Amino acid sequence: MEKNKNFEVIIIGGSYAGLSAAMALGRSLRNVLIIDSGKPCNIQTPHSHNFLTQDGKTPKEISTIAKQQVEQYNTVSFLNDLAINGRKTPLGFEIKTENKKVFTAKKIILATGVQDKMPNIKGFSECWGISVIHCPYCHGYEHKAVKTALIANGERAFHMAPLINNLTEDLTILTNGSMDFEESQIKKLKAHNIEAIEKEILELEHHNGYIEKIVFKDGSKENFLAAYAAIPFEQHTSIPFDLECELTEQGHIKVDFFQQTTVDGVFACGDNSSPMRSVAYAVATGNIAGAMVNKELSSEQF
Repeated sequence: MEKNKNFEVIIIGGSYAGLSAAMALGRSLRNVLIIDSGKPCNIQTPHSHNFLTQDGKTPKEISTIAKQQVEQYNTVSFLNDLAINGRKTPLGFEIKTENKKVFTAKKIILATGVQDKMPNIKGFSECWGISVIHCPYCHGYEHKAVKTALIANGERAFHMAPLINNLTEDLTILTNGSMDFEESQIKKLKAHNIEAIEKEILELEHHNGYIEKIVFKDGSKENFLAAYAAIPFEQHTSIPFDLECELTEQGHIKVDFFQQTTVDGVFACGDNSSPMRSVAYAVATGNIAGAMVNKELSSEQF
């Protein structure tokens, strides 16, 4: 790979979405480079769920198997490096890496994920992905029927409350400040015995990432065994901005049903382009992106 600087496709990000795209392209005999720095956002998540055939495996186990299978296709190459910027060229695209390597490609697939922005709450980041979770489908079954907090406010909290309430009858919303609910929403929450606490949160007391108590700034504490949290995120890399890809209002890369971005020749898949953050969704969208890129290349060459 070190001798080859020109590829048909460069995939930036080598986790579930990127590897899925690479498999579709490798099986189509495409000359592909995957650039990945080996730092997935779910690195401290103990187990992955809700993905057929791999339910309960660690994220690392799934990605290791996936990479081993993609490696069987000899037109796919891997580079352990960080892609830091990209630009359009007359013939396609150019990508530069942290280690000062430069590669070109006709098509780009962004499988770069997102970076969660941790709140200024002591213990939060240590619990994130372990007992402070983002998705009832990915992790809710493992935290069912226990005293649960939902750290969110407004529409986001009201959206998540019914999903979590389906898994536990002991749910409390922590708005971390003044609540932002309509009167009808407050009535609905009360009807399901869901209390909303407006105190600001100081700390999550935990043991090895497993939450035990939430401490408020007024000194009071509340016992919880699990917490859901809706926190902001940002794109993991500046490359979508370098390539002038449009974003949605929520901050995801804007794509169509075929994972095509607003820039011709650039596709995106996985967490960076959808709020549906799951392994299954990343694999599905990666497969679509790979197939669509191959279709474009095939049509251009035919």
